[in-house]
Formats: sequence, C-alpha cells, structure tokens
Amino acid sequence: MNYFSSNFKLGILGGGQLGKMLLYNTRKFDIYTCVLEASQEAPCKIACNEFHLGDLMDYKAVYNFGKQVDVLTIEIENVNVDALEALEKEGVKVYPASKTLRTIQNKASQKLFYIDNDLPTAPFSRFAYTSEIKDAVNHGGLTLPFVWKSAQFGYDGQGVKIVKTLQDLKGLPNVECIAETLVPFKNELAVIVARNASGDTKSYPVVEMEFHPEANQVEYVICPARVPEDVAKKAKDIALKTSKAFNHVGLLAVEMFQTQDDDILINEVAPRPHNSGHQTIEASYTSQFEQHVRAILDLPLGRTDSKAGGVMVNLVGAEGYTGNVVYKNIETIMEMAGVTPHIYGKKQTRPFRKMGHVTIVNEDLNEARRVAEAVKNTIEVISSS
Repeated sequence: MNYFSSNFKLGILGGGQLGKMLLYNTRKFDIYTCVLEASQEAPCKIACNEFHLGDLMDYKAVYNFGKQVDVLTIEIENVNVDALEALEKEGVKVYPASKTLRTIQNKASQKLFYIDNDLPTAPFSRFAYTSEIKDAVNHGGLTLPFVWKSAQFGYDGQGVKIVKTLQDLKGLPNVECIAETLVPFKNELAVIVARNASGDTKSYPVVEMEFHPEANQVEYVICPARVPEDVAKKAKDIALKTSKAFNHVGLLAVEMFQTQDDDILINEVAPRPHNSGHQTIEASYTSQFEQHVRAILDLPLGRTDSKAGGVMVNLVGAEGYTGNVVYKNIETIMEMAGVTPHIYGKKQTRPFRKMGHVTIVNEDLNEARRVAEAVKNTIEVISSS
C-alpha cells in the first residue's frame, strides 16, 4: 500500500501531546491523518488533516470513526475496546490489537497475564472492591505495607497509593483494585520495544526514571540508564519477552523495578509512545514517534541507538497556579547548551498537569543530568491570573 501523499488514512484515537508528537512524523512523511478526541482544545487539532469530536469510550463514536480510516492506532489506552474488536472483524487494521488493549486496560488482568506468561512481577492480590482489603489485612491474608492500585483508569500517578496503615485506605474509591507487594527497589527502569506486523523487532536502550515524590509522576528520564551492563541486558531481555508474549504491533513501553538484589520485575506496560521515550526525539537516530508510525504501517524499523546521552525533564504545572499558562524563564533555559523545550499546546495549567517537556542532549551524561537539574530549577509553569 502507498501511504505517502496518497488516499491512505491513518486514524488516531486521542488528541493529546503524544498524538501531537506523532503528527510531527506523519507530517514529515505526508501521511493523511484523522484524530478522534473529546476536547475542542486538543493539542492534536492544529496538526492533523481531519479532527473529529467524540468520546473515546463511546462505542458508536469509536466505531464510526474507525470505519473511515485504513489503519487505527491510539495515543491513550482508555478507549472503547468493543468497538475496536468490531472494526477488526470488518477488516480495519487496529494497532495495538483490541485483545492487547483489553488486557492492559485492567491492571489485575495485566498482572495475571505476566503470571500466565512466566514474566517476573511483584506478588499481588486482586479485589473486587477496595472495601474488601481491610478484612484481608485483619485476617492475615494481606500484609502491610502494600501498593493499592485501581484496576482501571489510573494514569500519571492517579489511582495509585502506598498503604502503610489501614488509615491510608480512607478516601480511596471503592472499586476493583489490586494490592501489590511494596518492592524495595534501587531504580525504576523502562525499555521501549518496537515491532511491526512482519514481526521485525527492535528495542531502545534501557532508561532510568526519577519520580516526583509527591505527584508520583516521572520527573527525569535518563538515557542510557546508569546501571551495570548485566542489569541492562536483563531488563532488555525481559522487555523483549514481554513484547513477544503480547505479540503486539507498534510500540510497547515496559516499566520495571530493579530490586536491591538486581532482579528485574515488571511494573506495567503501555502499548504506545510513552513518557520514557521523549528524549528519543533529539537523542536517538529514530524517535519513538517515527518508530511507532513505521511499526504500525509495517515499514522497516529505524535505528534505535542514541547519538548522545539524553535526559528528559517533564514540565508540569506548578503548585498554587491554575489558569492561562505562562512559561516563566523559558528564554533562560533556551540559552543552555543542548536544551530543547517541547510545549504541548495546553492553554490552561493546573498543579502537576503535564504541559511540556525539555530534552537535554550531551556527550557526557553526567553533564546532561546536571543541566537537567538547572532546567528544572529555572523554568516555572505558572498562570497569568
């Protein structure tokens, strides 16, 4: 099929920043794109060929949109899977597949998938409702502390809480959930695997993630991870095995814990471009977004090695500010060597909302990390009101 400067239509479910960065590459290749999103203010709106307004969880909206395109992909997991399944049966190519999405959308199902496929993950218990956890603790079936995770609709630190005492359960939604053993880890690592429909597979270097202690959001992504070679190999091998188990097409970001004993445990996966791969835009030969396009269209995969060390800093809304966004001191960080800001196009800021990211590229990874700290301490995402 001719994808370039043709009548071919690529559909994207979701109009956020991941979709916007995906569109950098469809524009580069002159691939016609259609986006479905519920918000008129979506970052994708300015860059796609067609913008469709609709609820991603609504069966009719997703199904009717999917009937108008040749290949359908996602930039967010929370979409109507029943509609995707129907579209697949009618010949629309959907990547990732509805079966993969159905498993990944539910953290309990995702964890059971790891067990069934002999993939290492932290021990867990599954509950139909959060209210059942107290009895499990009181009767010895569950030991404190643990990590409570909502089975569905958690993202960017939402739907996750470390429970040290029964008091910590107060205020949590009474929903299907898991209670996961609290892993005493050294590092949080991630590997992005790309696979096309022909089965060709490539993986990016292992990255190290540093999290904000309050928001539980990624604050820095460091590539390559500062871990021993044997640990990096183990992480990459597990990511590749996970990819093979899902038999996915597109990108699969595999987030992992490096334990105190240097074991690797899978935390969770995302079947799409991911926050842990943003530095690839400047630091890699092929960005994760271009690679996703190549993979879902069954094109040859690009090089995944890095040109230089890369560190990504997330730009999130500062605490205490809500309203029209202002990027204070952005000119100052742009004076720093190797610094590239990406602004997502969200007009309204609020505390901890992802508003952009900054990539720092340097041959010396330690220097890149130092500059990243300077960037973090300089730029402020505030509001004008």
